[in-house]
Amino acid sequence: MLKRFIAVAMFTSVCLCFEIPGAAQKGETFKARLAPVPMDASMRQNVTGSGSATAVLAGNKLSITVTFTGLGGAATAARLHQGVATGVRGSPFHDLTISKATSGTLSAAFDLTPEQAENLKKGRVYIQIYSEKAPDGNLWGWLLR
Repeated sequence: MLKRFIAVAMFTSVCLCFEIPGAAQKGETFKARLAPVPMDASMRQNVTGSGSATAVLAGNKLSITVTFTGLGGAATAARLHQGVATGVRGSPFHDLTISKATSGTLSAAFDLTPEQAENLKKGRVYIQIYSEKAPDGNLWGWLLR
């Protein structure tokens, strides 16, 4: 009986040490709080609103959900951007479909290049929403773990 117990205990220990092929992977979760982009006094009335985003990266597949509210004008575009560091503006690399409204939700899933996935993990990717009253950018938020 004792030998059987030891054999089961050893098997269990070995199984816990190795990843089982085919086991489901949840992916890495990233979140962002969307807030007004940096602005000067002349843009104060036009750059309004707030929102949030949640993204899950599984391999190179990114699934993202974004909510926004309180824009001064209807949304015109939403894009993922890549900066050289967290908080530093960068170039857009993926357009998202957004409703032309002052509040709403969008969801998308797409593949990132290995470089884009690595930059996301390093905190260099942000989402930016543009609106009729703020065509250079209304809300933005950095996707962070």
